[in-house]
Amino acid sequence: MKRLSQLKPSQLQNKICLLRVDLNIEFEEKDAFRLQAILPTIKFLIKNGAKVAILSHRGRPPEASSVKRQASGYTLRPFAKIISELLKKPVHFIDYNVFQKLKSEIENSPAGSIFLLENLRFFPEEEKNDKQFAKKLASLGDIYINDAFAVSHRANASVAAIAEFLPSYAGLVLEKEIENLDAIMKDFKKPLIIILGGAKVSDKVGLIDNFSKKADYFLIGGAMANTFFVNQGLPMGDSLYDKKVDLAGLLRRLGRKIILPLDLVSYRKQILDIGPETINNYQKFIQSANTIVWNGPVGFIENKKFAKGTEEIAKAIRQLADKNKKAKIAIGGGETINALKAISHKLKANVFLSTGGGAMLEYLAGKKLPGIQALEK
Repeated sequence: MKRLSQLKPSQLQNKICLLRVDLNIEFEEKDAFRLQAILPTIKFLIKNGAKVAILSHRGRPPEASSVKRQASGYTLRPFAKIISELLKKPVHFIDYNVFQKLKSEIENSPAGSIFLLENLRFFPEEEKNDKQFAKKLASLGDIYINDAFAVSHRANASVAAIAEFLPSYAGLVLEKEIENLDAIMKDFKKPLIIILGGAKVSDKVGLIDNFSKKADYFLIGGAMANTFFVNQGLPMGDSLYDKKVDLAGLLRRLGRKIILPLDLVSYRKQILDIGPETINNYQKFIQSANTIVWNGPVGFIENKKFAKGTEEIAKAIRQLADKNKKAKIAIGGGETINALKAISHKLKANVFLSTGGGAMLEYLAGKKLPGIQALEK
């Protein structure tokens, strides 16, 4: 796989670089983790005299006229001003479906110019990985750079098919993701502890399978713990769990490696957090670890009353990172990262925050990600 960091300045000078990033965030906040993550690659490109056309999606716009969709909360227009303020450089927003205007505008712009295209999911061809649409996108530039790890598990036109039509490279974020997650899979030190929570149970089964022999323990919380309990025949009331996933076989096969909550916090027939005994038990496992993977909160953190379990796990991980500088820690998922950053603004170098939640899970499950496969051809 070719990497942007390996290119010489002369290879970028006056080149139009189509940069796929991930602006799929709920609010246009200047400190949003994924927003901050895209800045180093943009700076690298403009420093070396390239022209940058930023490609991204945001949400899943409903079928409607282009005018209505642009006026909705799905437009990327606000990000032009925000990115401009962060970089202290103008960012020119390009409206919906104006490819020819964009091409001429970029070609006639000076080196270091930055453009932002409208939400690519306003085009139905994007999610269909349509080759003709990808070719049309590719015609706008000279080089393609994928820096959107968070969407690299999706076979979308601007992520996968586009790489067939241009010299294609991994951006600085994608490069860092691969290096860190590969280290977790291939160069980890035991004990290896994996902490899994959140609502998307089926997404995490593949990771458990892939690490079944490597990991020492899986600490389980959230809807995944509830699903394990249901598969054991325990009543869950109105608690969130996955009715379609059967974890009974996984529990029988892995036995002592699956660590379930000892006590729980409930409210109105719903399990909403792990209890103090479980927090204490999980902290002991964390303190003994040399490698940790964490994806998903262990409680309903949208309500402060049920965030204690997740906060205490975050504190234990921060303490481990401070104490054991050789420990490797990888954390993914927006809610999980926010929980850690809320109790520690300055993280140690041995803590890696992944920009991808679902993509991280699939990569660690050993699956081939379309966006990464496209760069290897």
